[in-house]
Amino acid sequence: MTVMEGPPVAGDETATLLGALERQRAIFVWKCGGLTSDGLRARVGSSAVTLGGLLKHMAYVENDYFAVHLHGLELGPPWDAVDWNADRDWDWHSAAADTPGQLYGLWRDTVARSQLLVADALAEGGLDQLARRTWSNGQAPSLRRILVDLIEEYARHNGHADLIRESVDGLVGVIRRTPE
Repeated sequence: MTVMEGPPVAGDETATLLGALERQRAIFVWKCGGLTSDGLRARVGSSAVTLGGLLKHMAYVENDYFAVHLHGLELGPPWDAVDWNADRDWDWHSAAADTPGQLYGLWRDTVARSQLLVADALAEGGLDQLARRTWSNGQAPSLRRILVDLIEEYARHNGHADLIRESVDGLVGVIRRTPE
């Protein structure tokens, strides 16, 4: 078990959202961490979800939310070379061919870039900063909404990661630091 820091007990909105996101990221990487290729390819029951697929998918989601939508940047490697029309779930499917180092590295590098992009957006317009690319309905979400959506995405996938990791090596639980 491990201790996961979370948002401040009485912080402002920005610190609370960023703290909640960092806690979800920490839980996610802990659940996916330290495994071999076999562990990252493990599945539970009939589900096709793997920890390796989750790592690659969340790297894609981080890039899509913060680089593409929030900042209006083009997809970068490896995403720009993918024929998404041929395989809408390429991030999930292709992970089985990647090494643990490639998967962990892709996720870590993408998170580091996301953190810089969020800091830039906060400096430009705070949580009210609107995304430069709109959703399909024409609405531009605020950074606040994007952060909430990413926290939700991690929380949902952390549940998947819990089940898969327990089936791999029995790793369970998270100890959260509470006030003394």
